[in-house]
Amino acid sequence: MNSSTTNYIDIAVIGAGPHAMTVVTHLLQKRPQLRQRLLVFDPNGTWMRQWQNQFAAFEIPHLRSPAVHHPDPNPYALRQFAQSRSRELYPPYDLPGTLLFQDFCQELIRRWSLQHHVVAAQVVRIEPIKQLRSRFRLWLDNNQSIVARRVILATGSGTLQIPTWVQKIAASYPHDRLCHSRHVDLRHLQLHGETILIVGGGLTSGHLALGAIARGAKVILMSRRNLQEKLFDADPGWLGPKYLKHFWAEPDWETRAELVQQARNGGSLTPAMMLQLRRAQRQGDITLLEKCQVISATWHNAWQICCDDSSQHECDRIWLATGTKVDITAEPLLAEIIERYPIPIAKGLPVLDKYLRWAGCELFITGGLAALQVGPVARNLSGARMASERIIPALWKPSIAFSH
Repeated sequence: MNSSTTNYIDIAVIGAGPHAMTVVTHLLQKRPQLRQRLLVFDPNGTWMRQWQNQFAAFEIPHLRSPAVHHPDPNPYALRQFAQSRSRELYPPYDLPGTLLFQDFCQELIRRWSLQHHVVAAQVVRIEPIKQLRSRFRLWLDNNQSIVARRVILATGSGTLQIPTWVQKIAASYPHDRLCHSRHVDLRHLQLHGETILIVGGGLTSGHLALGAIARGAKVILMSRRNLQEKLFDADPGWLGPKYLKHFWAEPDWETRAELVQQARNGGSLTPAMMLQLRRAQRQGDITLLEKCQVISATWHNAWQICCDDSSQHECDRIWLATGTKVDITAEPLLAEIIERYPIPIAKGLPVLDKYLRWAGCELFITGGLAALQVGPVARNLSGARMASERIIPALWKPSIAFSH
């Protein structure tokens, strides 16, 4: 499918990650005839590239979620695919190995004939067309544009969280000596003899710490609270009615937003990761600083760090494994949508309808921004399935299609 010969499309999907793939496979299962009316936009021009790059950059051996969570509509498809590769399902809950998951996704792309749907372009602006109610002009980074009747935003968006002390660093420093984890690629680094400060207590911190130690570095891992040990980043009760029944019955959107924050409760480490970090601690390769925060950092050919517990440290690099913040008002793609179709927002999360549709138009959202409706696992693979089950009926059932 060639975007240059198409200037109108029925359904445009922005992003080609796991959430986009989940929506598309679920849609094609229900309505195969919509295949010719669908385009996916991603700067990489192929499925799952950013996801794969991140896993490779952090040298992550396996996923955190069990084998039932993946983009195929059949929850058992990954287990069936892994029948001859059972060693790549990790305990305690058959967590798929990274390569196994990637191979499975490639099989899905082949089986569902998904590759021809991806256009190698980044959507830089979503413009609501005033003359055509609920039509959007999508502006691309190659200066082309396309009109879409319905848009599904599946970018995994989120702004990088940068601690306030970073802005206060007075002198200039080499840009590779302080960066957010999003910009760290272990594969290209020589770290022997260096000391790395990793700020953050989530699973990313653990992966980066092990990667740095494997390259001969000493690590200081600093967390503003005690390190949390959890199998999953949100309790499995949030996958079903155990917790969601109460959540969906809550009429106050601010309260729902607080429930989402409490359930995710910042970053956490798996028991298996904690075991490896404690072993590295005993061997003197890592210092774990809990309930500790940086107050100031000064660069003089190395970092001089002052902390709120009066301790001081010296290191060669600082990696900020401080995650991302999901906030609709910080999402540039949605600026004109917010202006044209204002809706309530609670703690940065939009109040969507039950089909994850933006009130007043045919824009649908999957991922972390859909958390008020889907719940705390909205950004996870399980959340992608839950979101798809809400979005798909509104795309093909005339009875609940948007009334123009």
